[in-house]
Amino acid sequence: MPAMKFTKMHGLGNDYVYVDLFTERVEDPRSLARRISDRHTGVGADGLILIGPSGIADLRMEMYNADGSRGEMCGNGIRCVARYAVDHGRAAGPTLRIETDCGVKAAECLVDGDGLRLVRIDMGRPDLAARAIPTTIPAERVINHPLRIAGATHLVTCVSMGNPHAVVFTEELDSVGLEAIGPAFEHAQQFPRGINVHFVQINSRAEVTMKTWERGSGVTRACGTGACAVCVAGAVTGRTDRRITAQLPGGRLFIEWAGSDQVYMTGPAVEVFSGVWPDGRLAK
Repeated sequence: MPAMKFTKMHGLGNDYVYVDLFTERVEDPRSLARRISDRHTGVGADGLILIGPSGIADLRMEMYNADGSRGEMCGNGIRCVARYAVDHGRAAGPTLRIETDCGVKAAECLVDGDGLRLVRIDMGRPDLAARAIPTTIPAERVINHPLRIAGATHLVTCVSMGNPHAVVFTEELDSVGLEAIGPAFEHAQQFPRGINVHFVQINSRAEVTMKTWERGSGVTRACGTGACAVCVAGAVTGRTDRRITAQLPGGRLFIEWAGSDQVYMTGPAVEVFSGVWPDGRLAK
């Protein structure tokens, strides 16, 4: 198998390796994701995203976490896909449609007043039904539900943005040990397909600070779908407005849960470098 070209991009430090299937071929994406994501022996990333043709949209994205597991959606990743597509001529832009495992998403590439290049994504409608997560917690919707994890009880609100999220509001965000509590949530029996968990501190009705443990990747500097879930969880529990700024370790995302029930996410997408994975056989 010949060498493979790739591009490294990130949204607020949530970094992925992107492979353009219009010109490249990937035979075993799960294995490639594990190898290329390794921060010691690979390129280093939170996962792998493939960009390819679509029969129903301008292009299609497929995402794989750093452990090789398939993910339904990545908010920071889809912003980078949109920017890559416009910058590299895969779509005309500034608006485009991207097929994902949880439907077609509309994207718009923007430039703010300071010249920062942003991407706005229509992330679709959230689903609060317990079966959509899925979770075995005995409730139709999991909102402020007490859940005992790793010896402590947490009030959990669950939201699906096409992928599953558990949101925990706390007044002591700095004391949260994600490396310990994150895996306990991800693999808890109440979440048979795993869960992304976010610990959130309310700064005001329009601003939150959050930390994330992502299913299959661990601690990440940002989670776009997670910020959307936090906005929804804050609104349904009465803690925040439906338009918020989410402060993440990697920077800020702007989230709006509109009256139409659609969630809109706006944030940066940055190309870091391109390279060649020297031996394609390493993907096997």
